[in-house]
Parts: sequence; structure tokens; C-alpha cells
Amino acid sequence: MSLALIAGRGRLPAEVAAAQAEPPLICGFEGAPPDGLAVDHTFRLETLGSLLVKLGEAGVTKVCFCGGIDRPALDPTALDEETKPLIPLFQKALAAGDNGALEIIRKIFERTGFEVLAPDKLLPDLVAEQGVLSEAWPDAQMRRDAARGEAVLKGLAPLDIGQACVIGAEQVLGVEAIGGTDHLLTTLPARAREMRAILCKGPKEGQIREIDMPTIGPGTVEAAARAGLAGIVVDEGDVMVLDRAACVELANRHGLVLWCRRGGEAA
Repeated sequence: MSLALIAGRGRLPAEVAAAQAEPPLICGFEGAPPDGLAVDHTFRLETLGSLLVKLGEAGVTKVCFCGGIDRPALDPTALDEETKPLIPLFQKALAAGDNGALEIIRKIFERTGFEVLAPDKLLPDLVAEQGVLSEAWPDAQMRRDAARGEAVLKGLAPLDIGQACVIGAEQVLGVEAIGGTDHLLTTLPARAREMRAILCKGPKEGQIREIDMPTIGPGTVEAAARAGLAGIVVDEGDVMVLDRAACVELANRHGLVLWCRRGGEAA
């Protein structure tokens, strides 16, 4: 067995696993089990060193991070012996922003001899391709809002705080922060519905694609519909779309625009 999935919440780990010719080893982060996928090993930050040893003993040479994991806290009393040498790196990671922390985690795996693969390398069809996927198409206002969303995400990138924003009538109605896209969509002002606002999602500057590529799925489409949004706009080539057929069906059912947009695109 040469591949292990470092799996978190959601459907992505199961989709990646199902696409492999040989079943990968599934390593689930404690408290964030993947949907519809049995876990071979459960670990936490304090036992990462032991996990690295187990992966080596199992013949694993490649790892893929997929699924959602909350930013963990470090409990010094729970550290095992194999993990204690990693404490200085952990402290640096936990003090950094999301990108900085993920870069350190990636380096830990790479320095231990593992090749870190992004999910889209194992399942290329996940990545959004340019075009309007829904029956509904963006109107002139939505195109302006999408351009505004692109500018907002570029402006936020140096702050390393999120991958999404909600724009209506070229006004910023919400920005993704520590609660993620779900929290953003459930805390929007009521006028988002009246303004036919849209969710814009794309990578941050310096995004660690191998570990944290932006993703939407059927749950995102449902949440956008509940929030009264008029559409979802994602960056072509830089965002994964889980269960694309279901996303398109839901978008059509709710009358939402689902647009995979190239940066700078006007229509």
C-alpha cells in the first residue's frame, strides 16, 4: 500500500478513495471523521509522530490531505514519545496563520520522506472547469458582483483569513473567517436575499493546494439557497466541486447560478 489519506470531515475523502485502483490507508483526525468511509487509524496532533511511524511501517510513500479539520489545540499532557520531538514545529505552526500552519505540516511529512499530493492530482475531475454549469446564467449585476468578489478575495489574501465572501450590489455582505463558509452563509444580513447576493469562493494568495484547496459541494449549494443567494461563483481551476452532478441539480432546483469563472472574466 503506497497511498494514505489524511482524512477529515465531509465527502471528499470517500470520493478520492473510490477513484483509486488500490484502496488507500485511511487515517482519520480525531473528532472529524469522514463521511461514508471506514477509518484504519485515528490520530490527533499529539500522536502525529506515531502516525508517521505507522505509515512508514505500512509501506506508505504518498499522502493526501482531504476533508475538513478544525484548527487543533495542543495538549502537552497527551503527547506520545514519537511526537515530542515535533513540539517546536507544532508551536510555530499554531502561532502562524492558516497558510503558515499548513506549510509547516506539509514540511513535516515531506521531511519524513512522504510525497504530499493534492486531492485533484488523484481525482482531476474534481477541479472546476470554466463555464456556467447551471440553467440560470449570470446577469449584468452578477457579473459586476463577481468582479467585486474577486477583488475582495485578492485584498484579503495577505491577511490569511478566508477563501470566500458574499457580495450584493457590489457591497461586501460577509467574509469567511474562522467559522468557514457554513458560518458565513448562516450569519448574513437579511438584505442579502433582497440584493440577490452571490457567494464568491477562490484560493488565497499562497494557498497550500496540497493540503487546503477551496471546495464546494451539495451542502454549499443548499446553504446558499437557504441564505437566499442568487448564485455561487468559484474560481476556475482553483476550486474543487464535490459531486458536481448533485450540485448542478440542486442549483437548478433552487434557481441558482453556478458559475466557474476565470479571473478577470466579464461574462
